[in-house]
Amino acid sequence: MKKLGLLLMIVILGTTVSMAQNRGGQNSTPEERAKSQTAELKELLDLKKDQEKKVYDLNLKTGKEMAALRSGGGDREGMREKYGKMREESNKEMKKILTEDQYKKYQKYQQERRERRGQGGGGNR
Repeated sequence: MKKLGLLLMIVILGTTVSMAQNRGGQNSTPEERAKSQTAELKELLDLKKDQEKKVYDLNLKTGKEMAALRSGGGDREGMREKYGKMREESNKEMKKILTEDQYKKYQKYQQERRERRGQGGGGNR
């Protein structure tokens, strides 16, 4: 019985550590984040192959721009404004890639993510 309890504790601890390391992809590269985001959108929006490639390229471009902005430092308010402009541009490009129905789903998905972050899912940023 003690062995079973110990094994259960090890599994729980391992799972917790793994989840903490992967939380939000904060330490991942722009390439890893773009791949992950694209895979999620591929499933959600049922992307075709050509759309998947374009979405990946857009996610990678945006991810690299945001990473460069983060590494450059600067004031939070100025960065927030620049992030907003980047997201706006990214959304314009996404609208060109997706069908009208896909884009509606994409907008709903983004809104749900914003709401989840607003409910404490985003950590203490």
